[in-house]
Amino acid sequence: MTGERKIRVLVAKPGLDGHDRGAKVVARALRDAGMEVIYTGLRQTPEMIVEAALQEDVDVIGLSILSGAHMALVSRVMELLREHGMEDVVVLLGGIIPEEDIAPLKEMGVDAIFTPGTSTAEIVRLIRERCGTDE
Repeated sequence: MTGERKIRVLVAKPGLDGHDRGAKVVARALRDAGMEVIYTGLRQTPEMIVEAALQEDVDVIGLSILSGAHMALVSRVMELLREHGMEDVVVLLGGIIPEEDIAPLKEMGVDAIFTPGTSTAEIVRLIRERCGTDE
């Protein structure tokens, strides 16, 4: 992979959810896998997340939501990505996501949804697959 740009991932905690241990574990695993990770911290608005993704020129946005507000927050993030012409950014969602919300979230454009217990190796594999690298 010499000379190639590393996969850039923005990990964000949208909404009022104050628990970020899982997001930090995933961020660390992605760094350990050789990706560049930007972690935005807690209580980010969809606008802040998309602006950071635009400024950082990321390939992937990973959203971690445990608060139950995933439908509204993801809908807004996807709307803002479209408004900024960023439809090529891979959007991943992790957290407490009810089974009945998975299909509507994927219809909004979420590439993959990870629920508690997903291995970090699976997340790394999926990102590499979606970004077209086998590093």
